Amino acid sequence: MTTAAFHAAPQTGSRTHAMDQVRLWLAIMAALVFIMVLVGGATRLTDSGLSITEWRPFMGAIPPFSDAAWAIEFEKYRQIPQYQLMNKGMSLAEFKFIYWWEWGHRQFGRFIGFAWFVPLVWFAAKGVVRGKLFWQLAFIGALGGLQGAIGWIMVHSGLQEGMVSVAPIKLTLHLTLACIIFTSIIWMWSKLGGRGGAVPARVSLGARLMLAGLFAQIALGGLVAGLDAGLSFNTWPLMDGGIAPSLATLFAQTPWLQNFAANVALVQFNHRTGAYLLLALALWHVLSTRRMAPGTDAAFRAHLLAGLVLCQAALGVVTLLLQVPLWAGLAHQGFAVILLGVAARHAEQAKGQAASA
Repeated sequence: MTTAAFHAAPQTGSRTHAMDQVRLWLAIMAALVFIMVLVGGATRLTDSGLSITEWRPFMGAIPPFSDAAWAIEFEKYRQIPQYQLMNKGMSLAEFKFIYWWEWGHRQFGRFIGFAWFVPLVWFAAKGVVRGKLFWQLAFIGALGGLQGAIGWIMVHSGLQEGMVSVAPIKLTLHLTLACIIFTSIIWMWSKLGGRGGAVPARVSLGARLMLAGLFAQIALGGLVAGLDAGLSFNTWPLMDGGIAPSLATLFAQTPWLQNFAANVALVQFNHRTGAYLLLALALWHVLSTRRMAPGTDAAFRAHLLAGLVLCQAALGVVTLLLQVPLWAGLAHQGFAVILLGVAARHAEQAKGQAASA
């Protein structure tokens, strides 16, 4: 086995089988987190995230069952700005629709926490994971707990006076942490499965840059989502009639730094620019890998990444031109997470294998 932590496990003939079980569990958890990101995206796109106005980690798992309980929940929602400024006159049936989306999102988060810690404790009790490996996996689980707290901080930001949605920066933080958790699981799954051959240092660097670039682009996408910036400037390749909007449009707010998180034009322009830079980086990585490590698994993964980045860029353009219908918004978000997983696998396989260029 490839990890020191697992070498410390009891030396039995079933060790390989036990590691396969751990990797299967990690694969299932990665799939659950992926689904969670999609559920979160649907919750956002249906404007359901503020329908539950309290954070009750334990009792919140019990939904309303009686008419009286539903009336109480609906009355709480009618007190917040989103209802008063955007959804005034909403029927109880319409409220139930958005309530179930948010309740399902929170409940699924509870289920993921259970599905993480119960098997982890079982593997630890059996001596399958211990030492460094145990603490790495426990840390990932702790990030999941932190994610729940950040989710409530995000929701609370949307309950403040004059707000009809959550704060874009807090939404971005929530999305980014979900991606960190997903990437960490994929990284551990890949690490426990063994490594391929050595790769040149430049290839290893390119793999890590691709992973970092994807995180940056997803964060920029979170700001776009938080501001509903995809509903504006719905043309491509031109934006606002030119290659870029005017500086007066991009920096219309003061102080000027505020534009990077609150100006629809600049936020969308940055996301577009990030896509172009990421595609250029992917192509450079392909050319570098073809020259320095032709015919290797690393070259295959570099080509795969470039192809996926191109597909994601095309899907982003379609989503923009169609003004973000639910299916396109979810597809764009979900495909980004898949791309992140491929990049994490590629970066982990290249890590520690660098040969001199």
